[in-house]
Amino acid sequence: MNKKKVQVWLPVLLSVSLIIGMFFGYKLRDNMGSYAPSFFGRSKPNPVQEILELVKQKYVDTVSTDSLGQFAIQDVLNQLDPHSIYIPPVEVQMVNEDMQGNYQGVGLEFGMLNDTLHVLFVMPKGPSEKAGLQVGDRIISANDSIISGMKKKPEDIRKIFRGPKGTEVKVKLIRNNKPFELIIQRGIIPIKSVDAAYMIEPGIAYVRVVKFSATTYEEFMQNLERLQKDGMKQLILDLRGNGGGMLDDAVQMADEFLSDNKEIVYTEGKSYPRQSYAARRPGLFEEGKLVLLIDEGSASASEVLAGALQDWDRATILGRRSFGKGLVQEQFTLSDGSAVRLTVSRYFTPIGRSIQKPYNRGDKATYKSEVSERLTNGELFHGDSATHNGKKYKTKGGRIVYGGGGISPDIYVAVDSADQLPKANRMIIREQVSDAAYLYFIRNRAALKGLKDPAALQQYTNADASLNNYINSSIATDSVSPSSLTERQLATVKKNFISSLSRYIWHTEGYVKMRNLFDPLVSRALLELKK
Repeated sequence: MNKKKVQVWLPVLLSVSLIIGMFFGYKLRDNMGSYAPSFFGRSKPNPVQEILELVKQKYVDTVSTDSLGQFAIQDVLNQLDPHSIYIPPVEVQMVNEDMQGNYQGVGLEFGMLNDTLHVLFVMPKGPSEKAGLQVGDRIISANDSIISGMKKKPEDIRKIFRGPKGTEVKVKLIRNNKPFELIIQRGIIPIKSVDAAYMIEPGIAYVRVVKFSATTYEEFMQNLERLQKDGMKQLILDLRGNGGGMLDDAVQMADEFLSDNKEIVYTEGKSYPRQSYAARRPGLFEEGKLVLLIDEGSASASEVLAGALQDWDRATILGRRSFGKGLVQEQFTLSDGSAVRLTVSRYFTPIGRSIQKPYNRGDKATYKSEVSERLTNGELFHGDSATHNGKKYKTKGGRIVYGGGGISPDIYVAVDSADQLPKANRMIIREQVSDAAYLYFIRNRAALKGLKDPAALQQYTNADASLNNYINSSIATDSVSPSSLTERQLATVKKNFISSLSRYIWHTEGYVKMRNLFDPLVSRALLELKK
């Protein structure tokens, strides 16, 4: 067995040493120019260096050898595991901003409709709102850069509006068919991790956490303290679609639910000895019923939190099997400003479970497609097909749980296939519905802004006799015919429309509140809490 491991790893290790050493050594030589020590000239080049030099000097077209080197590095990392990645210098800032929980910019969201940039969301009290920007404004240019009609990529438009705090963006726009000019001073824009926290019923709170960044725990605590003042006795914590992030914030959140120095998670790797994380202080919600919602999009730090609460029988885990990421990455900054996120350890739940799903080194495509396979093989639609083949463990209370392949919920709530839109046209329909909701909001803004809550919005839309025809005509394209959809599918389309509409009225929390009125997992969670 050991001999086989050596045979497998030796070529990979040689490749890592060869390519990474060549790439940065090559760059170092270029940067030092004529002052480079003579050993750069005398040392025998390796074949990869020779190939890059030949490409640089002899290839028919001009190409970036730096880019070729980056591709080579990523290819090497792909041979290690699916989560070790190379981050080019131009992407490092955006990646870091997501983790630190803020960025510097103007605080708006936009969308391209009929080749025109429309303002879809303005952050309350943010730089754009202070400057007078409104939802529905059509931006023609920013800092003399023409935007509308130019088919610019979203990331290129985003770069125009982002920049150091205190700098300005001069915007030319159209509002009510009249030209306007505004000057927006950039500021610090928070990227919220907790995007909804409210009393869903008397005594029952609902909190949705969409990621774990450097500000997540602080956001969570502020909301939890407010909800306790509002009478919270029971809690639904929604981690669906939360792909993880910073381990420390997930650990601190778990600490609010667990008592008596209970272990939360431990990590271990070849060069990283076992490190245990445990509850350290009295938590705000160590007692009281807790339901945790997960699905196939819940990964990494989300699974740390779910695994700890499941192992200690502290929460009822409800939903569908989580993603299955049990590898821990550390980010290393390289000399040219790029970075490598390298897997350095594995994490284990308190009873010793690793929930990392199987993978083959070098086959990232199959690994990524595993979640979509759950749709194909029927797992998402049938709770009984979520049976786990991993190793059995017993929780602290004696219940059977499994390792490997993600966290399996205590209560499985399948996707209702009758409500699903046709796979071939799903994205087209969703885009058409989103555009239709935006245009409906712009035309009926005054009346919609006067509504007090999602229930009032439902009454308003139910009273609009022409709404169904409007929605159906909006989704009709060459490839989509409303008549081909079932009644259940048309009902799903209308729910998506009303949910999108609620976001324009009450921002993200309003959107979540509306979605929760239709959500079978939330309904089941409420039933569980009332037992």
